[in-house]
Amino acid sequence: MRVRTIPVTAGVSALLLLTGCGAADMTKQASPFAGAQGAGTVTLSVQSWVGAQANVGVAQYLLEHELGYRVDTVQVDEVPAWDALSQGRVDAILEDWGHPDQEKRYVRDKKTIVAGGGLGVTGHIGWYVPTYFARQHPDVTDWKNLNKYAGRLRTAESGGKGQLLDGSPSYVTNDKALVGNLKLDYQVVFAGSEAAQITQMKQFAKERKPFLTYWYSPQWLFKKVPMTEVKLPAYKEGCDTDPAEVACAYPHTPLQKYLNTDFAKNGGKAAAFLKKFRWTTEDQNEVSLMIANDKMSAQDAAKKWVDSHPSTWRAWLS
Repeated sequence: MRVRTIPVTAGVSALLLLTGCGAADMTKQASPFAGAQGAGTVTLSVQSWVGAQANVGVAQYLLEHELGYRVDTVQVDEVPAWDALSQGRVDAILEDWGHPDQEKRYVRDKKTIVAGGGLGVTGHIGWYVPTYFARQHPDVTDWKNLNKYAGRLRTAESGGKGQLLDGSPSYVTNDKALVGNLKLDYQVVFAGSEAAQITQMKQFAKERKPFLTYWYSPQWLFKKVPMTEVKLPAYKEGCDTDPAEVACAYPHTPLQKYLNTDFAKNGGKAAAFLKKFRWTTEDQNEVSLMIANDKMSAQDAAKKWVDSHPSTWRAWLS
């Protein structure tokens, strides 16, 4: 879903929520436990969206409480996370939304990273309007009719154009190219982070105002603010190869895990566990909702989920 750099914060048992992008270079920083041979430690990369935090929260809880490892979490966005993983500065990425260039460089060419298997969750990015607005104006769900509603979707930040609300500029987004190539009378406006974007959408929904937003699933917010996807030109293999020429929808992406090659070979029970870690969209959303909406810590949310889903996670330990 999402790309660039976030300041690094190492916490042995704490998983912090991120609210924006930064400029730290993860290739020059490391957890004190990363790559520690035989020390019973694991370092997990955690990205800035709450679904990724849910994955890491549950993995960390089980690694610590069931397998006896000491777990460190490092906050870093996608592309720097690949660099850090390659160099052994983190041991695993639990949710990747598809980075073929990085996969080619590190998995196929350098062989410093290995695939860790599917997460069990399929991700999808798209454009959405609130369902209450779609019910009033059903034709807004076809991109060909968006210019008709540009005036209704104009904000102070978008100038004289309609607003297309994005989250962090670090996320995977084709939106500026899409707006230009589809000749839409819209301005992409970045909220700055997932948290800031959620705050804006919830405020719009509270006031029953229309909005158009870049958004993605799985995501817990759909339960609080029902949204309907706008149909963009159909995705076809290769239609997004040239970022400047993109004029198609985003693909549906089975989310993947990746492990540092040395860790995959020598990481013992921890590496085996992370390879087997696989859950459903419903599982992830359940934990995400507790973290983001109920304001629980990632570890408290993980414990609650673990306590109520033993048949799911015990298979990861076998």
